[in-house]
Amino acid sequence: MITLTQLEYIVAVDTFRHFGKAAENCFITQPTLSMQIKKLEEDLEVIIFDRSKQPLIPTDVGRRIIDQARVALQESQKINTIIKDHKNLISGELKIGIIPTLAPYLLPLFIGNYKRKYPNINIKVEELTTSNIIDRLNRDLIDVGILVTPLHEERINEKPLFYEGMLLYLHDDHPLANQSNIKLKDIATPEIWLLSDGHCFRDQVINLCSFKGAVNSALPFHFEAGSLETIMNIIDKEGGMTIIPELATLGMSEARFDHVRTFVDANPLREVSLVFSRHFAKYKLVELLWKEIVASMPEKLLQKNRGTIVEWR
Repeated sequence: MITLTQLEYIVAVDTFRHFGKAAENCFITQPTLSMQIKKLEEDLEVIIFDRSKQPLIPTDVGRRIIDQARVALQESQKINTIIKDHKNLISGELKIGIIPTLAPYLLPLFIGNYKRKYPNINIKVEELTTSNIIDRLNRDLIDVGILVTPLHEERINEKPLFYEGMLLYLHDDHPLANQSNIKLKDIATPEIWLLSDGHCFRDQVINLCSFKGAVNSALPFHFEAGSLETIMNIIDKEGGMTIIPELATLGMSEARFDHVRTFVDANPLREVSLVFSRHFAKYKLVELLWKEIVASMPEKLLQKNRGTIVEWR
């Protein structure tokens, strides 16, 4: 008979792709872990992991078994959730991944209040790119992500939070600085600073401006930026322009806000959502997190119909 413990072991090995690390995570010895997985394979009469490959990978049938094991384990965790809900207990661990273009602006708005309201929730937050958040959600290494949607991922639920504008930030001496009617086509030039590859906001800006090859060619130097704040500081000194999310303007100094412009022909938006596995067991914790973030938002950012959502995929 298959046990939940055996399912936990094969999921751990799939997550860490290493027997030693999986055993450490499960608080058992490596020989015990290997023996239990070997017994499961013998009982099922299939090979779950291809041990000849490094790093370790599942076989085709092993992949299907592991995917179902994750579902079974998540469903079993819902029993504890039911008991906690019945006793009105709000506790547990919540591991959150958040993209870098949201973290510095969004986290200060809600994370302190969320922790004070629910002190028995152990919160762990990590800045990750969108692709890393998706990967870690699929491997159960985090519980929930805060990122830009839609993702169009079959195994992930999306719960929209707010809709922030995409605004122009430019140097005082830029030709557009004194132009009152800035249109989207005006920013499709090689003098726009962008985040490095891997950031979904970079892809949104490229989709918004509809250019690919000439980006950065008219800038004073090539820079692979990982931070919007760094880009804005460079623009202040060296010139050029970039696109920033609306949250970045909350609390911005008046001097810096003078560099911000909107578009007359469009109001491009990015949809920010909570994302989690379709079989996620800690739904109540996510619902409370969603409510706290929404409550921290200015009213206008909750209005989806005030502009057009720009996809990045």
